[in-house]
Amino acid sequence: MINRVSFKIVIWIIFLISFCNNIIGQNKNETSMQLSARQQRIIQISAYTAKGDLENAKLVLNNGLDDGLTINEIKELLVHLYAYCGFPRSIRGLQTFMEVLDERRSKGIIDNIGIEASPIDETESKYERGKAILEKLTGKPQSELKNGYAEFAPIIEIFLKEHLFADIFERDVLTFAERELITISVLASIGGVEPMLRSHFQICLVQGFTPHQLNEFLQIISSVIGNNEIQAAEEVLNDLLSNYKK
Repeated sequence: MINRVSFKIVIWIIFLISFCNNIIGQNKNETSMQLSARQQRIIQISAYTAKGDLENAKLVLNNGLDDGLTINEIKELLVHLYAYCGFPRSIRGLQTFMEVLDERRSKGIIDNIGIEASPIDETESKYERGKAILEKLTGKPQSELKNGYAEFAPIIEIFLKEHLFADIFERDVLTFAERELITISVLASIGGVEPMLRSHFQICLVQGFTPHQLNEFLQIISSVIGNNEIQAAEEVLNDLLSNYKK
């Protein structure tokens, strides 16, 4: 009788140890990713939309809403990415999102609309506002001296300041950090724009992302983009981080 009781006690001890180890393992997995679920969905939605993979975009759009992204935040995300992969991809993303919302409403799911963009203070010119935002993003003053493509085609530099960094980045539905996460997701997905990807990885570091989080970004996006694109993105980030000083 005593042996039988002892045997049951041993079994229970083994069970409890296994159970506790399992819980600890789950907690480690949940906390090992430093990018939040929200940030992970931003990456996935941006990348699938930029690639034109609308079936998977539909899936992660649903996941994004389930994980707390608002309707207006996702709309803003899909609008933002047109600056980096064009109107057609952006509009197809918006059309796909409309389908997702219709399907969810038909199931009785009511999603959070979220905030609208705040009114813009237009005291200064768009160019000066865009320049100021770019300085906040990069953490560096913007030189008045034009060179490279800005000297070759000055109008593109004006468009960048007035439209991208004023019209788009001024809208506070998303933070600067979230907009940069969208940007690197698109640039890594389309490929062939490594100098721009490097610049925006650098901005991500200025905006508070850690090297570990940027490596997580590559891990997440690797399931979306091609081998050539992920290899190029890894090389860009590794080269940047090899010279990075916090």
